[in-house]
Amino acid sequence: MPDWAIERWTMVEQGDRETQGQAFQDLLAASTGPVPWAYSIWDRVVGGLRSKDNRIRAISAQVLCQLAASDPEERMPSVFAQLLDITRDEKFVTARHCLQALWRVGVSWPELVLAGLETRFQESVAEKNGTLVRYDILVGMRRMADVLGEAGIRERAQQWIALEADAKYRKKYAGVWR
Repeated sequence: MPDWAIERWTMVEQGDRETQGQAFQDLLAASTGPVPWAYSIWDRVVGGLRSKDNRIRAISAQVLCQLAASDPEERMPSVFAQLLDITRDEKFVTARHCLQALWRVGVSWPELVLAGLETRFQESVAEKNGTLVRYDILVGMRRMADVLGEAGIRERAQQWIALEADAKYRKKYAGVWR
């Protein structure tokens, strides 16, 4: 299987859009749980976070988040800051894809992710798409809470929602937790 994963990652790096998309879908489908081949592509996936191509950055972020469940060597904490940086990507679609996948890291590393999301939640107030960023953060927290069964995540989310000045958005954010 490692050769298969390496081949798929090479297709992401070097393929046309259709080839990239299929390789990306193959990697996601094959890694819905822990996989033994994660480290065969780990360093290249992390390297993709710095690609000039925003599509490769987005794919790299999503695959890396998916591989968090396959990290017995505990490499994720050392690269998490790079993932969090992608949530601020110049291309909003890239940032959003990463942000929507971070909950997968949170299932394995809840405090690491929640600390990063708290910073993002606070700083997003001044951003062009800040309300959408905060909404995505709360949806990700909900997914983490559902998987982990952690009431503390809900309480934290409710505290963050209470910080929202606009009643319309407070209501929208609260709807995530109903």
